[in-house]
Amino acid sequence: MASIDPMAKLLCVYCSSSRNLDSRYYAAAEAVGRALVAEGWGLVYGGGNVGMMASVAQAVKDAGGHVVGVIPEFMKVRELAYHRADELITVDSMRDRKRVMEERASAFLALPGGIGTLEELTEIMTLRAINRIKKAVVVFNQEGYYDDLLRFFERMVRERFKSSGFQDLVSVAGTIAEIWPLLAAPNAFEADDLWNEKR
Repeated sequence: MASIDPMAKLLCVYCSSSRNLDSRYYAAAEAVGRALVAEGWGLVYGGGNVGMMASVAQAVKDAGGHVVGVIPEFMKVRELAYHRADELITVDSMRDRKRVMEERASAFLALPGGIGTLEELTEIMTLRAINRIKKAVVVFNQEGYYDDLLRFFERMVRERFKSSGFQDLVSVAGTIAEIWPLLAAPNAFEADDLWNEKR
């Protein structure tokens, strides 16, 4: 079992907190957690103890990895916090939660999720686009889960709502094994060349 390294680089994982998913999503989240530790990462995430969030965190913890949870007070008092985390940071709001995760993370990974995961992913993509961060962002497109979203991004480019260069904002992994080299090699870019937001 790997030893806990509190100084390990932290991967921010966004994913679902739903208890009602097909079991294959929880299984994949567990596999990501185990691989994350094997690849030398710690975890920073939303601090929950339900859904895929719990699957990732428990797998990381069980593999000897370092877990940092960030959770708003209103969720913590509803007993949704993962208390086995090595660090459990309580914040005032969802916005504070995203800010702390962004600051602590060395890179970002989106697993399948709902509207909250989508919001977190697109905010990080926007921060890359406007050159506020240069950390790698990877989407795990499990069984094509994000195919429709990726086609929507392509339409944005096609209809000139954004400039070309989407591939420099986010990388797409089709398997768990593909995630790690993508995290290790983020694309460098200049925001003005990639994102021309129409206002």
